[in-house]
Amino acid sequence: MIRTFLNMDAKRLKTIALLFGILIIIIIIGIFKNNNTTITRGEAKSLDKNGSITKVIIDGNYLYLNTKNRSYRIYKDAIDYKDFFDKYPVEIKDDESFSLSWSILLFFMIGFALFYTFSKKKAVDIFKTGKNAFKSGEVEEKNEYISPMKTDIRFKDVAGISDVKEELEEIIDFLKNPKKYKSFDIRLPKGVLLVGPPGVGKTLIAKAVAGEADVPFFYQSGATFVNIYVGMGAKRVSSLFQMAKKNAPSIIFIDEIDAIGKSRGAKQSDEREATLNQLLTEMDGFEDSSGVIVIAATNKIDVLDDALLRAGRFDRRIFLSLPSIDERLKTLELYLSKKSHTVDVRELAKMSIGFNFASLSTWVNEAALYAVKHNKRYIDASDFEAVKDKVITGKSRFLTYDDEERSIQATYQAAKALLAAWYDISFSKIGIAMQNFEVLDHNLTSKNSMIDKIKVYLSGSIATNLKYKNIYSNSLKDIGLSKDLADKIVNDFDLILRNDTKTESSEQILQTAKKETTVVLEKLDSVLNTITEHILENEFITQEEVREMLREIF
Repeated sequence: MIRTFLNMDAKRLKTIALLFGILIIIIIIGIFKNNNTTITRGEAKSLDKNGSITKVIIDGNYLYLNTKNRSYRIYKDAIDYKDFFDKYPVEIKDDESFSLSWSILLFFMIGFALFYTFSKKKAVDIFKTGKNAFKSGEVEEKNEYISPMKTDIRFKDVAGISDVKEELEEIIDFLKNPKKYKSFDIRLPKGVLLVGPPGVGKTLIAKAVAGEADVPFFYQSGATFVNIYVGMGAKRVSSLFQMAKKNAPSIIFIDEIDAIGKSRGAKQSDEREATLNQLLTEMDGFEDSSGVIVIAATNKIDVLDDALLRAGRFDRRIFLSLPSIDERLKTLELYLSKKSHTVDVRELAKMSIGFNFASLSTWVNEAALYAVKHNKRYIDASDFEAVKDKVITGKSRFLTYDDEERSIQATYQAAKALLAAWYDISFSKIGIAMQNFEVLDHNLTSKNSMIDKIKVYLSGSIATNLKYKNIYSNSLKDIGLSKDLADKIVNDFDLILRNDTKTESSEQILQTAKKETTVVLEKLDSVLNTITEHILENEFITQEEVREMLREIF
């Protein structure tokens, strides 16, 4: 190689030197082009809050935030960048065309240099190989957002939520053995909707289902479908389902589906509506036995379009709530299993009422860091006490009660559980930090059933007033709901009777309900105390447990 290089004539040497000089310039340009400080989502929000941003540039997969003195960049899908469009000048660069132009030029120059250095045929062969590799990379980059992933998470890695796991077991079995269900002509749900507040483990559960079934897992956030380019959202949905079908059996998981699934109306953008329509079409387009299951997560089921919730789409809904004391206990045991500690885990579970699964993970991690910082060999209770306020910062403070507040809240919720069971209003659990009334879509609703619900809403404030001689702020929402129901009765039901009978005002309905509720609570005072003690000990009570307590006295 060296001998060949020395035997070249001066003209050929100059040509090669020129080509390599241009190559070095291109590399330097590339370095300076990407010489932007990469920042986090929090830092981007801080720049926005401080008013430091002067211009926003969209360049490929990155968002460049220009200030007076420098430029910062952040991955485009890491933030809700559309909020910036109303505040700052926006410039869109076609980064792909820029890269493509320079890449083609680079290939031509390398090919030309190789032509002079080696034989023409060899240079052409290498150039073709490079060109094919470039095309392959371009395709991979294009489909990067719909690449399947394998997850190693199993149900054993998700503590608690045993009832949720049971509901998902048959879906896992279906993904493992689709032929078994097809032979019996069994139709399983195409879509499963996980509903619950942030941090209760919706994404982790979906990954665990994929892990248990050992199938490809396609994760997408609803926000990634919402694109400033018209038609891109619908195209991404179509590509996602195509890839899932090719890799069937598989799971599609759409987090925060409310980003694209909001009810269609005057405020819905054309792009968002087109994306939603494409999702509905895709879910209608594959068969029940296709081996593709769509799991979606939301904490705003009330804003979803009715078409998403109808039979044949997301026809199975699984509601998740904040973990109970037993679920927190199992979760803390799991997180502490590989850490040296001297804490009473049950006491930690009692201290963490109102924490979700994500908060529990953060709490354990922060306590461990605190212990290491103070050169301790073991994590003890004082470490958890020291970082508790740090963990709950930003959480709803009403969920963290002291002993007196726990007693008041337990009495309040016990009264609601008692009246709901007494008037046969279905619920799964009612506790200090939760209440899961079952919302049933009845075609017929009676006036009396609505009055019974008013009594349930009023029962908590009546019970705490009877016991503590006071009314508390935890009753504000329920009082508002009772007033709304009373107004609905007057406006909807009593309109029918107005010509024949004397009708009550909403205030009279509320006063009558209040008197009748007071009578029931005073009569069942002993049961109310038993329910209160049960909630204080276990943090919640089920409807069947309340009914069993009522059976014992009648």
